[in-house]
Amino acid sequence: MAHDEGIHHEEVTTPEQTADSSRRRFLGQAGLGLLGLGLTGAALAQGVAQTEKPQTPPEEKQPFPPGQRVGWAVVGLGEFALGQVLPALREARKSKLVALVSGSPEKARRVAEQNGVAQRNVYTYQNFDSIRNNPEIDVVYIVLPNGLHAEYTIRAFQAGKHVLTEKPMANTSAEARQMIAAGRAANRKLMVAYRARFEPRHVEVARLTQSRVLGNPRQMIGEFVQNQGSPNQWRLDRELAGGGSLPDIGLYPLNFSRFVTGEEPTEVMGQIYSDPNDPRFREVEDRVAFTMQFPSGVIGQFFSGYSSHRSSRFRVMSERGWADLTPAFAYEGNRLSVGRRVGLQEGTDMREVENKSQFVLEIDEMSSAVLENREPKTPGEEGLRDHLIMEAIYQSARENRAIRLGNLAALTGR
Repeated sequence: MAHDEGIHHEEVTTPEQTADSSRRRFLGQAGLGLLGLGLTGAALAQGVAQTEKPQTPPEEKQPFPPGQRVGWAVVGLGEFALGQVLPALREARKSKLVALVSGSPEKARRVAEQNGVAQRNVYTYQNFDSIRNNPEIDVVYIVLPNGLHAEYTIRAFQAGKHVLTEKPMANTSAEARQMIAAGRAANRKLMVAYRARFEPRHVEVARLTQSRVLGNPRQMIGEFVQNQGSPNQWRLDRELAGGGSLPDIGLYPLNFSRFVTGEEPTEVMGQIYSDPNDPRFREVEDRVAFTMQFPSGVIGQFFSGYSSHRSSRFRVMSERGWADLTPAFAYEGNRLSVGRRVGLQEGTDMREVENKSQFVLEIDEMSSAVLENREPKTPGEEGLRDHLIMEAIYQSARENRAIRLGNLAALTGR
C-alpha cells in the first residue's frame, strides 16, 4: 500500500469474511490501516531565550510496584500500537500491559513474547468477550478503525472493563452517545485518546493563553494536512472512517482550540472541496476549511486535507504576543516559539519545557482515574462535543451558511 511517509498503520483481522460490508471486509483481511501522522524530528530546538523548565519531583518518577499498577489490554497490533502504545506502557508508572487482542495469532504470540505477556492473555476478535473472565485486565485500549470503536467499546463495557478509545471517538455523535450510555450502565470509565492534550508544549500554550500572559487572545490559526496514498485504504472508506480529513486530522486543531481557550465555540462555518476525478475521494472529503467563533470573541480558522504534503502548525495571536507550535501535532519534535515585544524590539523565544511522552502521560491519566475512582481528563463527553461540532461543520458546508451551536455542556450532559 503506497502512502506518505511518517504515517502509521493499524492491523485487525479475523477469519470471518463477508464481501457485502466494509467492516467485514476489513476484519476479514490481514489489512493495514492508517491511524494518524507520525512525524519524527530532531530534539526540541534550543532558543535564544528559554522559560524555566519545571522539574518533576523524584517520587513522581518512580513506577508503582507491579502489583499496584492498572492492567491494560491493547486491541489491535498495528504500527501505531507497536511503535507508540506498547513502548508507552513499558515506560508508564501506573500502568502495565497484561493482554493483547489481534486477528493474527502468530503475530500476537510473537508480540506477547517480546513484551512479557502471558500466552493465556492473548485473544482474537472471536473470543474477545471472554476478557470478562480475566481479572488481570482493568482497561481496554481500542486501537481500531473509527467505525469499530463503538462496537468494541460497548463490548468491553459489557465485559466489565474500563475503556480508552482512539480518536475520533466514533463515526457519529449517535454512536458516541451509545458508548457513553454503555459506560454509565456498566459503571465503568470512558476516555478518548486526545494525546495532544498531554503534550507538554500544548499544555504550555494553554497556560499562556488562559493566564493572559500575552494579553487577551484574539485569533487562532491551525492546520493539519497530509497526502494520503492508496484509494483502497480503510481511511478512505466511509463506513470504516466515518469521514475524511476532518474527523481524522482536522480534529486535532478543532479539539486543541477548545483546550487552549477553555471555551466552547458558539458558531461554525465550513467549506469542503474534493477533486471529483480523484479516486481517493469517492466516499470521503479531502480539503476542509472551517471557522469557529468563541464566546470571548476569539476567532479560529483551521484547515485539514488529504492531498497536500504533510504539515501541522497552530498559532494563538494575542494582544501583546503570539504562541506558535510548528510542527504542532507530531508524536515528537514539536517546537514552541513565543513572540512579543521586549522594550523597543520584537523578540522571539524558543520555549523549552520538560520533555515527557504524551502517550505515557495519557495512559497514566487513565490509570490514575481508575485508581482514584474519578473521571479522566478527556471523558467520552469530550469526544461527543467534537462530534457535534464536526457535524455542524458538515452541515455548514452543505448549506453554505454559518451554524449556531447550542450549549454543548448541556447537550452532552456535562
